Amino acid sequence: MKYKTVLLKLSGEALMGGQQYGVESETLRYIAQEIRTLFDSGVRIGLVIGGGNIFRGVSGSAQGMDRVSADYMGMLATVINSLALQDALEKAGIPTRVQSAIEMRQVAEPFIRRRAMRHLEKGRVVIFAAGTGNPYFTTDTTATLRASEINADVVIKATKVDGVYTADPKKDPTATKYDTVSYIDVLTKRLNVMDSTAISMCMDNNIPIVVYNMMEAGSLLRVVKGEAVGTTVK
Repeated sequence: MKYKTVLLKLSGEALMGGQQYGVESETLRYIAQEIRTLFDSGVRIGLVIGGGNIFRGVSGSAQGMDRVSADYMGMLATVINSLALQDALEKAGIPTRVQSAIEMRQVAEPFIRRRAMRHLEKGRVVIFAAGTGNPYFTTDTTATLRASEINADVVIKATKVDGVYTADPKKDPTATKYDTVSYIDVLTKRLNVMDSTAISMCMDNNIPIVVYNMMEAGSLLRVVKGEAVGTTVK
């Protein structure tokens, strides 16, 4: 394996499957099986999931809600998704722990870096829920922050497209896919890989980002093996 410790970032929308809202059980099972291939290979796995399938803080704020309140609601949505994925992973035979940046001991452990590291060393998958615990930060930033904290070799962003394009391929038929692209180009060309805070953190800590299509079965394992899949930001 090229990467021994990975941070996998999933969007909340990825859990919807063909639905318009919520969590689709079949999609959860599919994601769990994809993660199982890494688990069986001895890779240490951290996970961060968005909450956009339930509530997105920015959209709530745009509708007139207080931004801080909306962001906290978004963080709680990520906890729901984390518990759903934990259930799917454990049914697939993968020991999993959810650590929340907002303390809620009845449903998740509090985020403690040393405890997270210990779980990873023992072969458990750790799901980092509730964002950073602070408003105004996205789950993209959470992913890069937790990746830095657990000394991850790579941040893998699972999407519904097969990489990063020069423009939106659904709107611009001339758009071409990057095999590799620099952090600076992502920022200056506004390529929408992740928000600027997340990109800057990966750049400062020299953590590559791989963007790939999660719906292509087997692609996640290929990414971790170092094969040319999706787009690598470095």
